[in-house]
Amino acid sequence: MATKIPYNSRLSLIFQMGTDPDSGAPVLKTKSFSNVKHDATDDDVYAVATGLANLQKHPLYEVQRTDRGKLAE
Repeated sequence: MATKIPYNSRLSLIFQMGTDPDSGAPVLKTKSFSNVKHDATDDDVYAVATGLANLQKHPLYEVQRTDRGKLAE
């Protein structure tokens, strides 16, 4: 049976820069941070994300966390 061995995470903050005048769809920009500790809780990562978002000019649209790891037997 395979086991996942986590080694890092990535945090992405997606900001709404405006709205497309033709389609009305949001115009988004992503800022990413690598090497987030894989054992950090989702609540802690979200708290950091919202803290960083408060320092930005544009409103926060979404927070994403991507966990990376390897599979081994």
